[in-house]
Amino acid sequence: MPVKLLIPRKDYLASGICFGAKTKTKDMKEFIYKTRPDGLTILNLKKIDERIRIAARFLARNKNILVATRKKIAKEAVEKFAEIVNAKAFVGRFLPGTLTNPNSEYFYEADVVFITDPLTDKRALQEAVKARVPIVAICNTSNETKYVDLVIPANNRGRKSLAMIFYLLAREILKERGEIKSDEEFKYKLEDFVGKE
Repeated sequence: MPVKLLIPRKDYLASGICFGAKTKTKDMKEFIYKTRPDGLTILNLKKIDERIRIAARFLARNKNILVATRKKIAKEAVEKFAEIVNAKAFVGRFLPGTLTNPNSEYFYEADVVFITDPLTDKRALQEAVKARVPIVAICNTSNETKYVDLVIPANNRGRKSLAMIFYLLAREILKERGEIKSDEEFKYKLEDFVGKE
C-alpha cells in the first residue's frame, strides 16, 4: 500500500517544490525523477516527502537547532520555523565563530545545523563541519552534498517551495515531540511562512 503524502500532491506541485535546476550534480542524481525536454530537472516527489519526514524525526530529537539562511526569500520561513520549534535562526550573513568560538557574543552550541542551500550558506556549513555538528540541508539538483549529513531534495530557489518545506517540518516536528497529535491541531497556515513577495 502506498504511503500517504504529508499533504495532497496538488499542494506540493503548486508550491513548485519539485522543480530542480537545469544543471545537476552526481550527488543529487538519486533524487531526480526526470529531465524535461527544455533541460529543467524534476525532483521525485515521493523522495521529497520521505526526506521531510526523516528530517522532522531527526530534528525533533535535537534540542539546540540552528537554522541558517542567506536567502532573502527564506527569511520569513526560517524565522517562523525557528519560533514554532524553538530553534535559533540566523538570517543573512553568518558570522565567523558562531559555532566555533565560545568567546564570540554570537556563539551558539548547536546540536544540529539546518541550512537552506549548501552553496549560499557555505559559511554556516564550514563552521558546522569544524564544530563537528550534523548538517541538514535543502539541496536542489545543482548542489553538491559533500559534508551534508541529511539531504532534503527540493527547489531551494522558490519562496513558496521553501515556505512549504519549513511549514511541513514545523508541523511534523511538533507531532514527533508530542506537542500536537494531528495536523488539525497545528495552528499555523502555509501563508505564515511565505512572507511578502
